[in-house]
Amino acid sequence: MIDAIIFAITIVLPNLALMGLGFFMKRRGEADQVFIDQASNFVFNYCLPCLLFFSVVDSDVDYAKQMVLIVAGILVTFILFIGSELYAKRFISDPANQGVFVQGIFRSNMAIIGLATVANAYGSSGLGIGAVYMGVVTILFNILAVITLSRVSKSMDDTWLSRSTMIVKKLLSNPLIIALVAAFTYKALPLPPLAGVIHTTGGLLAAVALPLALICAGASIDLKSMLHPSGLSMQASIGRIVIAPLVAIAVGFAFGLTGVHMGVLFLMVASPTAAASYVMAKAMGGNDILAANILAFTTVVGMFGMAIGAAILRAMGLM
Repeated sequence: MIDAIIFAITIVLPNLALMGLGFFMKRRGEADQVFIDQASNFVFNYCLPCLLFFSVVDSDVDYAKQMVLIVAGILVTFILFIGSELYAKRFISDPANQGVFVQGIFRSNMAIIGLATVANAYGSSGLGIGAVYMGVVTILFNILAVITLSRVSKSMDDTWLSRSTMIVKKLLSNPLIIALVAAFTYKALPLPPLAGVIHTTGGLLAAVALPLALICAGASIDLKSMLHPSGLSMQASIGRIVIAPLVAIAVGFAFGLTGVHMGVLFLMVASPTAAASYVMAKAMGGNDILAANILAFTTVVGMFGMAIGAAILRAMGLM
């Protein structure tokens, strides 16, 4: 059990340390909102795409086993989405809160905290598996987020056709999805391995991605929101921190996942609420204050939940 606890601390503590650095820099005035926005855009548009592209291109992923993991991840996402939708319709009256609550539960921060923790746990081999998983499930996340948040729209121009168009545009212009499609295409074609200046430059950009993203995540933490959550944000946080990981473990066990595949499923699902959930909630007329509260609380507390779950799964020999 001691080894399992050490494993859990090892994969989570570096992320918390970098987030703590970001929070410290923000408090000292060394990382203002302009820096956070510009650095986050740099990571999202350049560094993360390079990380995902080279992770897939350089990896020897067993796609047969990967399909089982992806199906399990899709099932987990639908269970969380449908369950939180039913809960929201039964117990939450304000439509502006319903979609934000649902998104806070089913949408995890796979691209930053999930991938960083997988990389700490399994290295480059796990990163390749996590990148493929993230690429597929991200598409589903975007579709379900638009569906649940669209209930607050009052515009006559907002129809299912316009929403579908928006989803397609978001997916086609998403740098992470473009990078993954490019990587799959490159591996499918009889092309020589990437080497030399291209690979070195891409590797340098990829190396920047997760550390800088975690620093920005830490700098973005609103301590007031985290320490004074509302009743509704606390309910959503419990769904993200407690219920979502338990669903992932149950589905992974049902699918017979073990080792790195169970680890990737758990760490991706158990990650805190995605930062993009706040942006999308605000853009589509949802309760952005509620979204910020959920994001702040789960970003910090969720990391400890990941550590506890990882320790238990490791002790059981499942991860």
